[in-house]
Amino acid sequence: MTILFDGVCKLCNSAVDFILEKAQGDNFTLITLQSKEGQELLDSYDLPKTLDSVVLIKNHSVFTASDAFLEICKQLKAPWKWLTVFRIIPKTWRNAVYRQIADKRYKWFGKRTSCRSF
Repeated sequence: MTILFDGVCKLCNSAVDFILEKAQGDNFTLITLQSKEGQELLDSYDLPKTLDSVVLIKNHSVFTASDAFLEICKQLKAPWKWLTVFRIIPKTWRNAVYRQIADKRYKWFGKRTSCRSF
């Protein structure tokens, strides 16, 4: 599974650290949206290069926004995997909350001075 994330966002980078700590095994490849490889993946899946969302590519399926978040949670150790219960909330509502956080993430959490790389 591949996670594409904003490499300059402090919230996104903290989330990546959390995922690495709580994941069940080494099932994730992490790539920044800003990297050449990230941009090529966006292009190969016909996603906009300006996409402002976490992206999960799993078995050639693409998940974005709250769907990506919940799919990632499935791969975490309990109790974090239990967050998938929020799938019962309509996608439009989940994505509205996701969008609110995503739109304010730089203001609330800040930016890194350089893009994270692996």
